[in-house]
Amino acid sequence: MKSIFDKVSKECSKAVTNAYSTSFSLATKMLSNSIRQDIYNIYGFVRFADEIVDSFHDFNKEQLFNNFERDLEDALENKISLNPILNAFQETYHKYAIDKHMVDSFMDSMRLDLYKNDYLTQQEFKDYIYGSADVVGLMCLKVFVNGDNEKFNSLKDSAMSLGSAFQKVNFLRDLKADFEDLNRSYFPNTDLTQLDEDSKTKIITEIESDFEQGLEGIKRLPLEARFGVFMAYRYYSKLLEKLKKTPALKIKSTRIRVPNYRKIELLTRSYVKYQLNLL
Repeated sequence: MKSIFDKVSKECSKAVTNAYSTSFSLATKMLSNSIRQDIYNIYGFVRFADEIVDSFHDFNKEQLFNNFERDLEDALENKISLNPILNAFQETYHKYAIDKHMVDSFMDSMRLDLYKNDYLTQQEFKDYIYGSADVVGLMCLKVFVNGDNEKFNSLKDSAMSLGSAFQKVNFLRDLKADFEDLNRSYFPNTDLTQLDEDSKTKIITEIESDFEQGLEGIKRLPLEARFGVFMAYRYYSKLLEKLKKTPALKIKSTRIRVPNYRKIELLTRSYVKYQLNLL
């Protein structure tokens, strides 16, 4: 029965989320049960695409990506895929009428990671961020507002800012791995071999501005989504706070992280702030 396969597909997307990201998994658990699975479905899709270009070094990544993209197109057109991750994603895609250009923009940015190592201009950087992060935030927003286009349009800019902030924090946190292991440099006009405090401060100031606009949107999200997204915001804000206090030289040589016990503490404090309406 197709319903059994769909159930297995959704369980796969949830398993991918739990396995690959404790922080995102924790935040997703704070969403209303009515929308939680659809966010798992989106995360499973974007995670698999990202893993192809970032992790499968012993294989032909371009061929794997081409196959994945072909299977994605078939899934969206035929409303079924034998790839359970894509089968789950296509259901959410059609359920919330996610715009095709969001999916295409995401895949375009992922494809860039197959061959592009440097982003030399602000426009190149902005375009990559839009495809790799902003549209993911917009896909999730489609779920959060449950088809309310007026609400979606009013929150669109804030969702993109939040997505940008999350991605830029990831870039700063993963500076060492991106530069040394993948030979990538995302921040334009920044020599990562000579990253100094001034360059780090400039990047962090830009991220803080994105977070400020993103928080304004979180306050206006439907109740089903608000606390879960606020939890993700709090986690990334804490990560940015740690990066801000870490010398630039150390950021280049190690990966800054928030321990699991601190994530639980953040959850508790975030819940208190949420309940007291102190967002």
